[in-house]
Amino acid sequence: MNIQIINGPNLNLLGTREKSIYGDASFETYLASLKERFPDVNISYYQSNVEGEIINKLHEVGFSFDGIVLNAAGYTHTSVALADAIAAINTPVVEVHISNVHKREAFRHHSYISANCKGIIVGFGLDGYRLGIESLIG
Repeated sequence: MNIQIINGPNLNLLGTREKSIYGDASFETYLASLKERFPDVNISYYQSNVEGEIINKLHEVGFSFDGIVLNAAGYTHTSVALADAIAAINTPVVEVHISNVHKREAFRHHSYISANCKGIIVGFGLDGYRLGIESLIG
């Protein structure tokens, strides 16, 4: 089974950025633990701060991978283009957010991508990625 994790803007700073919201672990450290937990799953990781690059990655893996775990970060609340890219592919996408976006600023309460995703996981910290993978491998 092939699962692609895609992280959006500013998530390359996990572990150093706003630790009170996002914690102090880097994603690379967490990714290693995910790969240990799911040894029979090929987990690929991609991060970009550029919307078009994320769309290109969705197009690249969206017809051949078994699932995508996507944290579109700030683009969640602004990008019709990401929503369209998810709608255009066959691979199921699980939307993940580290923080509970509904406890934060009002603009974070709306997601353009949710309607095109298999499901949404919010507020469980980095563990949301594990939950997303588990939902895809069923």
